[in-house]
Amino acid sequence: MDVIQIEGGYPITGEVQVEGAKNSALKLMAATLMAPGVNKLTNVPNISDVHTMGKVIECLGAKVEVLGPHDLRIDTTGVDSWVTPYQLVAKMRASTAVLGPLLARFGKAVVAMPGGCNIGARKIDMHMLGLEALGVEFKVDHGNIYASAPHGLQGTTVTLEFPSVGATENLLMASVHARGTTVIDNAAREPEIVDLANMLNEMGAKITGAGTPLVEIEGVGDLHPVTHEVVGDRIEAGTFIAMGGLVGEPVRVTGFDPQHLGLVLRKYELMGLTIEREERGCSVWRTGPIRPTDIQTLPYPGFPTDMQAQTMTLLANAEGDSIITENVFENRFMLAAELNRMGADIRIEGHHAIVHGVEGFSGAPVTSPDLRGGAALVMAGLVADGYTTVSGVHHIDRGYEGFVEKLQALGARVRRTTVPDED
Repeated sequence: MDVIQIEGGYPITGEVQVEGAKNSALKLMAATLMAPGVNKLTNVPNISDVHTMGKVIECLGAKVEVLGPHDLRIDTTGVDSWVTPYQLVAKMRASTAVLGPLLARFGKAVVAMPGGCNIGARKIDMHMLGLEALGVEFKVDHGNIYASAPHGLQGTTVTLEFPSVGATENLLMASVHARGTTVIDNAAREPEIVDLANMLNEMGAKITGAGTPLVEIEGVGDLHPVTHEVVGDRIEAGTFIAMGGLVGEPVRVTGFDPQHLGLVLRKYELMGLTIEREERGCSVWRTGPIRPTDIQTLPYPGFPTDMQAQTMTLLANAEGDSIITENVFENRFMLAAELNRMGADIRIEGHHAIVHGVEGFSGAPVTSPDLRGGAALVMAGLVADGYTTVSGVHHIDRGYEGFVEKLQALGARVRRTTVPDED
């Protein structure tokens, strides 16, 4: 199996450029299904989740061609199937993003129940309830969701119980071809939602209000293919910012909009990190101790659950006690047990993590519990005494391109290698 080995105690400093956002690219790839023809996506991250989504849409009849390291040509002219393969969809929850586009194009879809990281329930009840309001009928059988709109899609007002990103995206895409006007109330506001709406508008949709709690979609006819650049990945950026803050030496992170990390950067400043913002990035360093700070994850523009693990690693080295409250995914504290193996002092009480800061970590063999937790363990290894070996690297591959190479370029003593599987 592949592992990442880190020798701790060496400074990292320099500049790193982040890729396009995983959480945007996957949904934009799904959206190309709505416009028969040749679409081009640029700034696409070269990660395993993108490869999986490429296979999903190819199984539906699309042709995906890699034009360069970060450019995809997607020809959806030949898409003639609305049935997605279980073995691919089960790998990644984002695969359910094809539900809205297939309903818009064919009026029906068959999608497997979602997979992905084991960080909590994968209920898609809100997707289904919202789409039912548009006239979609559902049947769940043997792990598959069968969806159809026998009388077509009809615009209406849909109020989401929770600002779900996935539900908002599926409703956005399905509503584009609905008769009349659809209003999504309590919509998710993430920058990736705005990126999707921008691309759909470029394709000929009429969407207003993306990035606010109230999004309005006026139904239109056919869409046309476009060329679109994926927004920068704020979570990858936040990961390297957290690493720079933990190690302390100046690290400059480029390729993203720092406004997309507004609350994260403000919290990090409260922790004692110095952050210098630019138009397309920021620099981070630290000269004093890490200060304890309480965090609670919430939908955007709140503190993102995808930055919770990296922040837990920072706070585990703070001078004092912090409380992290996880409000989005119930199983997202699995990292704590692995950090405790490295000498952290973290106690879990329900959806709260009580983090008692320690003076440092000790290198140890640890296992990635999920995508962000894996990155956080590598981050801990950078400042640990001795060697840390992180297994479960496939989780990290799902969301970070060239992760080890980027750390090496910053001066980290880190390498990826293969060791015999314990089984």
